[in-house]
Amino acid sequence: QVQLVESGGGFVQAGDSLRLSCAASGRTFNLHNMGWFRQAPGKEREFVAAIMRSGGSTYYASSVKGRFTISRDNAKNTVYLQMNSLRPEDTAVYYCAADMKRLPPSDYWGQGTQVTVSS
Repeated sequence: QVQLVESGGGFVQAGDSLRLSCAASGRTFNLHNMGWFRQAPGKEREFVAAIMRSGGSTYYASSVKGRFTISRDNAKNTVYLQMNSLRPEDTAVYYCAADMKRLPPSDYWGQGTQVTVSS
């Protein structure tokens, strides 16, 4: 069982940056692929970014590629999402996910953190 806790969300202006963090419990963090998803009001949850357990490969949705960067620190059991050049359409609840097998991950989910980007 893996518990995930996101943090770092907030209210920002268009063009600003935010860094989200997702802290994982347990001793098997380095065995899990990790990812970020988001869900805007009235829309389905969508994939944002993912990183393999080794941290060697990363994947991004086309809408965020070049603006967002996913990274992980296995020593700290934490995955990050650096979000630059934020746009109003990035407004959503952002969720962290973990999975030992699948990519994008879908086995364990955090509770989400709200990101609001004002124009």
